[in-house]
Amino acid sequence: MEQENTNWGQSVTGVVIREGKVLLGRHTYGPGEGKLIIPGGYVQYGESPQDALKREYMEETNVVVEPKEIIGIRFNVHDWYVAFRAEYVSGEAMSDGDENSEVVWLSVKEALERDDVPDLTKSLIQAAINSGNGLEKRAYTSREKNAPFSLYTKS
Repeated sequence: MEQENTNWGQSVTGVVIREGKVLLGRHTYGPGEGKLIIPGGYVQYGESPQDALKREYMEETNVVVEPKEIIGIRFNVHDWYVAFRAEYVSGEAMSDGDENSEVVWLSVKEALERDDVPDLTKSLIQAAINSGNGLEKRAYTSREKNAPFSLYTKS
């Protein structure tokens, strides 16, 4: 994890469901230690949230994903956290041996029932299942050229 370019006030996560299974990693530190959570992390300065999610998934799971609609946003006095529904593109899921000790595809049903899957992860899995209600990316033109703008709204 590169820390000198890290924007500690912005973080992302994404729920990837493929063939009825959700991709989770067993976290190795902090409040999530030992828990199976959805991958994610901090945005780097100059990086879009979508690119941060792609990078985090590759770093933590070896899986290429494509962010789709926003399924959740958490704000607090310290930072914001955006959750996407993301689609699997390619790659064989494997642990990074650092931030997670294992990466597993679990059936959605099992993930929602397990005690080692935190409530936040369960809530975001449920939101991904009901993804037709998410905020979808829309075409948007900014007056600033080459600016990394994106707009998400309800359909």
